[in-house]
Parts: sequence; C-alpha cells; structure tokens
Amino acid sequence: MTSMQFLTAAMPVISVFVLLVIMRLPATKAMPLSLLVSAVLALVVWQMPLVQVSAAVLEGLMVAASIVWIVFGAILLLNVLRETGAIEVIRSGFSHISPDRRVQVIIIAWLFGSFLEGASGFGTPAAIGAPLLVALGFPPLAAVVLALVADSSAVSFGAVGTPVIVGMGQGLVGSTPEQLQSIAMTAIGIDILVASFLPLIMVLILTRFFGEEKSWLPGLAIAPFAILAGLSFTVPAYTVAWLLGPEFPSIIGALVGLALMSTLARYRILTPRKVWYFSAEDRVAMKALVATHQLDEALGHTKHMSLLRAWTPYILVAGLLVLTRIDALPLKALLNSVVVAWQNILGTDISASLAPLYLPGTVFVVTAAIAAVVQSSAQAGPWRPLQRATVVSARTLVPTVIALATAVPMVRIFLQSGVNTAGLAAMPLELATLAASNLADQWLFVAPMIGALGSFIAGSATFSNMMFASFQASVADQVGLPETTVLALQLLGANAGNMICVVNVVAAASVVNLSGREGEIIRFTLVPMLYYALAASSVAWLLL
Repeated sequence: MTSMQFLTAAMPVISVFVLLVIMRLPATKAMPLSLLVSAVLALVVWQMPLVQVSAAVLEGLMVAASIVWIVFGAILLLNVLRETGAIEVIRSGFSHISPDRRVQVIIIAWLFGSFLEGASGFGTPAAIGAPLLVALGFPPLAAVVLALVADSSAVSFGAVGTPVIVGMGQGLVGSTPEQLQSIAMTAIGIDILVASFLPLIMVLILTRFFGEEKSWLPGLAIAPFAILAGLSFTVPAYTVAWLLGPEFPSIIGALVGLALMSTLARYRILTPRKVWYFSAEDRVAMKALVATHQLDEALGHTKHMSLLRAWTPYILVAGLLVLTRIDALPLKALLNSVVVAWQNILGTDISASLAPLYLPGTVFVVTAAIAAVVQSSAQAGPWRPLQRATVVSARTLVPTVIALATAVPMVRIFLQSGVNTAGLAAMPLELATLAASNLADQWLFVAPMIGALGSFIAGSATFSNMMFASFQASVADQVGLPETTVLALQLLGANAGNMICVVNVVAAASVVNLSGREGEIIRFTLVPMLYYALAASSVAWLLL
C-alpha cells in the first residue's frame, strides 16, 4: 500500500478527528466535507468504480434513515413525557431515591442504560438515557458524554447477544457455539477487572468538568458506591454468561445492579454524607423538590400522576424491546416480515434493507402515542400533547439528518471499498493488515484498537466483530497468541469504540439539542475509550 493509498484508507478517521475534534466544526459541516474528500480519494486513489461509490452512498442513506427514525422516536417519547408532566414526577421520584447527582448518573446511565443496551442495542441507551438525564437537570453535554461512556461494557451482549452471536459468529467462518461461548467468557472475565471501574470514571468526569468546584475529590468520595455499581453489573453478567450463554448477560446483569444499587442509594449505604450538586442553584432546586415530595407524602396529597404511571412508558419500552428480540417468541419474526429492501443497488453486489417495524424507533413512537393517551389529563386530551411533541421533535431533527445523511454514506464507501481496480482489499482490512505487519509483537495492545476502529467507523460493534474476527484469529495464529484471548480483546475493543463512534455521537447529541458540538463530545469520551481498550490489553498481558 502506497502512502497515498494509506492516506485514502485512513481518511474517514483523519477527517473526523481533524474537522470535528481539532477544528471543532459542527457535524453538519464536517461530515459533508469528509464525505466529499473520502469519495474523491476512493475514486482517484483507491480506484473504486463510480457505480460502486454511488451504490455505497445510496446504501448509506438507507442506513441513515433507520438511525434518524430511532432518534426521532427517542426525542418524541421524551417530549410527550414533558407535555404530560411525567418528567416532573420522575424527577421527584429520583429525589426520593437520592438527590445526589453522582448516584443518579450511575443508576440511569450505567445500569438503566446497560439494560437498554442488552435489550435493544442500536444506540438506544444514549438516545433514551441522555435526554432523561437532561430532564432531571443535568447539563446536556454532561448527559451525552456520560451516556456514551456508560454504553460500552454492556455492548458485548447488546441486542440479546448480537455482537457475539451474529458479529463473531459470522466473522469466524465455521465457528461453533462452544467457541463463541469461550470468547464471551474470556471477554466478560477481563471486563470484571476493567469495566467495573467505568462508573468511577464517569463520576470523576462529572465532578471535575461539570461541577461548580471543578474537583476530582467529590468523585473519589463516592468511589466505594461507584465500584460496587460496576461489579453489580459485571459479576452477574459473568454468571449469566456462564449459565445461559450470550443472550441475556447485559439484561439480567443490569436488572440485578438496578435492584441492588437503588436500594443502597435509597438507604444512603456507601454514599457520602455530603450530597453533591452541580451548583448552588442546583442544590436549592433539588432541595425544594425533595421538600415538596416530603410535604406531599406527609399531607397525603396525590399528584395528578403516580410515579408508576410516569415511569410506565419507559417500562413499556424496555418490555417491548425484550419481547421483540427473543427468537423463541413470534413477535420478532412478525416485525421482521415487513422489509424495505434494495437488492443489487445500481447493478452492484451491494444491497440494503431495513425492517421498519423492528427498529427501536417504532417501539419509541408507539410508546409515545400510548403515553399521550394514558398520561394526558381528561381536559387536555391526548392528541394536543402528541401533536406539540411531534412538531418540536421534527424541528430538532434537521441537523441530525444532514450529519447522518453524509456520515453514514462515507462509512459505507470505506466498508465497500473491496471492489476496485487497484488490487486492494477493503480499506479497513488494508489498515489492519498494515498494523499486523508492523506491530505483531505488540498485538495484545493493538487488537482492541482494531476492534475500536471498526466501531468508530461502522457505528456498530457487531459489524466490527464481523469485519475483523477472522483477521484477528489469523494474526493470533501467526504471532503465537491464544486465539480466544485476542478475539475477546476484539470484542472489548469494539465496546470501547462505541463511546466515540461518529454515528452514536451525532445521534446522542441531536436528542439533547447539542448538534454542532460533536467534536467536544468526542474529546471527552476519547480518554475513557483509551482506558477501556488499554486496560483490557494490560489485563490480558498480565494473565498470559
């Protein structure tokens, strides 16, 4: 591979970091520029046929449409809950569990987010968790950053085990269930020593960068609670993976963690005596909320909506996501029977399809409509809140549509570049091969970075595993490393890349009205991503 060919292959990564992170352009400008440069280089240097590039762009637009639908559904659900007053009730309920912002981010982003990841994947945790945190009073930037960092460890077994079963299963030709189980167990075993510290990292980011005093100390003060929160997910997830396989570790692990940590928080066990707030104003607002809640309880007053009724839409979302993703139930096949497909786009071997009823966005939209009916007052009626929420949600989507309609096609050009007249493999495989030829002796530390590269570009841990699993196994065999360990690092690296991948960042930013600040978000999530990948490598190196 020549230097120009290397530049071409690396351009999707280089352009994103230069334009978004360094130059700080909004994604609405950075991604169209990245697409233009990447497409020109693919045509001129990589020698992809014009029809192949065009087909990849069209495929990308279909994929982008599915992501936009998910984002719209998440925003719509939140806006309906705002219109009906459910969000205020949820805020009051959290103040009763704990007014401490550190505790709230652990319970919502880390544990509830892990449950959503296990049930659905598709970027759902950040799309739901980030706006929920904002509704509770978190700064939007803090909400997005922490939701993205939290959506990492659970990705191994996200969407009912898809990254392992589909990603690794299709990526490794001739793989067996026993082999996939061994990879999954090795990965979650490493995760107990690595991901269990992510909640602590999250609260450190929270207090150092988003608190009024800008200090690490309040984050360190809650370390026992944060580390136990990490273990309350990873240890049950390990047990479930060992007993039941890769489908349910994230779902059951998160539920166990939610039950345990919510109880401890309610009775202030392992939490610091001094409650932490963002600012003096936040302290006053939260104390007023707590006082109101306590007064209502003492006087026997009832709000127009119970806490259970306020939470019902989120409970319904979680239940529907689980029920529609279990193979043994008929719902999954039924929803997947409606398919919008485009086979052999422009006569190429590229095809695209989506099942609109199966997408999480459809679950969000249906739940939003149900919430409008169930939670609206008799006087207002359900349709006015739903109508207002729909209008507001649609308006906020414009920057997201621009960013995703250019980011995803750029990714698809990168992935579909195996068809060319230069005799080259697809760009990601050429980059990985180059890394293997120069960094074979350090492969334990390179392997998760390859996985992260796949997620960063493709926006999917499943696709990263599918794309690089066979390659990682081949390198492991060449350099004399245990194949299972290297593939486990691929799996964990794909998790880490989820924190910084362009598609997730753009989608999460849009649901809290932060479009244009994607580069700032990546600057925050890059360090936790590097910790996750390098710590996993270090544990694997020590165990070997």
